[in-house]
Amino acid sequence: MSRNRLILVTVGVMFSLFMASMEATVIATAMPTIVSQLGGLAVYSWVFSIYMLTSTTVVPLYGKLSDIYGRRPIYAIAMGFFLLGSLLSGLAQSMEQLIAYRALQGLGAGGVLSLAFIIVGDIFTFEQRARIQGVFSSVWGVSSIIGPLLGGFLVEQISWQWVFYVNLLPGVVALALVWFSLPAERSTASTRPAVDYAGALLLSIGVILLLLGLAETSTPRGQGLLVAAVLILALLLWVERRAPDPVLPLRLWRERLFATATLHGLFSGWAVFGTISFVPLFVQAVLGASATAAGTTLTPMMLGWVAASIVSSRALLRMGYRTLALVGMVSLTVGALLLTLINADAPRWLLMVELGLMGVGMGFSVPPFLIAVQSTVQKRDLGTATSTLQFSRSIGGTLGVSVMGVFLSLWLAAGLTSAGLDPAAVALDTLIDPLTQSTTTLDGPLRGALGEAIQGVFVIGLIAAVLGLIATALAPGGRIDQAAEAAKRGRPQPVAPSVEA
Repeated sequence: MSRNRLILVTVGVMFSLFMASMEATVIATAMPTIVSQLGGLAVYSWVFSIYMLTSTTVVPLYGKLSDIYGRRPIYAIAMGFFLLGSLLSGLAQSMEQLIAYRALQGLGAGGVLSLAFIIVGDIFTFEQRARIQGVFSSVWGVSSIIGPLLGGFLVEQISWQWVFYVNLLPGVVALALVWFSLPAERSTASTRPAVDYAGALLLSIGVILLLLGLAETSTPRGQGLLVAAVLILALLLWVERRAPDPVLPLRLWRERLFATATLHGLFSGWAVFGTISFVPLFVQAVLGASATAAGTTLTPMMLGWVAASIVSSRALLRMGYRTLALVGMVSLTVGALLLTLINADAPRWLLMVELGLMGVGMGFSVPPFLIAVQSTVQKRDLGTATSTLQFSRSIGGTLGVSVMGVFLSLWLAAGLTSAGLDPAAVALDTLIDPLTQSTTTLDGPLRGALGEAIQGVFVIGLIAAVLGLIATALAPGGRIDQAAEAAKRGRPQPVAPSVEA
């Protein structure tokens, strides 16, 4: 691929990655206005949840489809879903319509996000990936900061519909850049294995049932959903063992590096994304700060993530990936530990320092594992392996928010009871939902009970961080170039696909 083509593909991929990741947060500041016009306050949280559910569950399927049919057509399909969902969301006339269109948008976003990193693994050598992967990882952090700010500006200056319409032109440009600049892979129909649609369907259903069940663990309905999720996921393992080309190749988990990298993604995602979902609630309701201050409290985490991603990716050329990942997980665990000691009298800057440590931890641990896995798996598994690592972090964060929310509810109710208050007389849903971001400052027993409950949630985040540190310590050592050479010696060399100029 020529240098000009490489630059155009890189720009297109960064555009699409920025849009899809920003869309998870840009809508937050627009929701009060949307609810005031469309109604549906009782179901508005599904506008967030459905996007995360659909974008998370389809990630492994997109990775497998791109391995079979090539990156360009699958990327185009994903971008098409995302843009169509964005257009329809802006045209929604009711909350129910908006939820349905956000689901379609999420179906596209899951593919755009996973294919962005897969394409990077395709077009760059190990040395090039080590230099540029940190930049791509930093796009996620930057979008998390810009998203709410852009959403507020569009709502105030234009209309809430432009929170969705703003994706259309950049999305078309990104699609054109990738489609016309990325070489098309040649393959014949006879060489394409059957797509494991049964595995993809079972995976999606199992994950959705699991997440829905975790949100209602105290009810018979929620417990029934959890049982159904376990049965579906068990059936998934049975199907995947027998599928000729499974969407989740179980053989990959026999590789020590891939298994430990996946566990790291699960636990680090749980610790970080689960924790930061409740930080704004703590800052506003317990520390008494404004919504703007709550948002800026998260900024050091994102900036630390960006800076550490760039440093760790370049350091991979000289240091072992496990060493860098261990440094990162130690930083993340220390930050999570200090976070459990925070109380209602602590200054906000201390909270920002602790979150910054956690961000640095993700920046030092995520790129090394991603590049190591991309450098050691076979070419035919590159898309599946990359998307599975992303899936592990996404599902870890989603599970973290669900489980930590359940425990927060239980501990808050217990704290109110011990303080002589009736939990039924307090609007617990309003306090617990981190998306509401109420600006009401709490006083007395309610403030104390909420502060202690959130401290308990931070303890759960610490446990996940420790488990992630243990998983990282179990990873094989060495530099990535050495691991890649060892992997090549241990298997037949795959035939490189030909490409069209």
